[in-house]
Amino acid sequence: MSDNGDEETEEEPAVELGDGEPVEGAPLARVASRLHYAIEKSEIVRREGDTTIRTPDGPRELADILEASDEVYFDTRQSFVDAVEDVVGTGPVPTAEE
Repeated sequence: MSDNGDEETEEEPAVELGDGEPVEGAPLARVASRLHYAIEKSEIVRREGDTTIRTPDGPRELADILEASDEVYFDTRQSFVDAVEDVVGTGPVPTAEE
């Protein structure tokens, strides 16, 4: 059975996408979701260290960020995210300069 209400939803995108240049790097949440916890910092560096992530100061390699952290073990995803955010901060990710 089809519902006519579904047709209206398909006509417009749920989120309006901008026309600007893509932002370099992967979101931290995407990288965090690829890992299994509990995990050591060295294992994250081995698996994802060369991954560039988006930060408020621009794209940075995850290995460089983790090197600046005193944490050596992450028992949960949130502890990993918190450690990364302690180094890079939180806030809007810069887009292409206008």
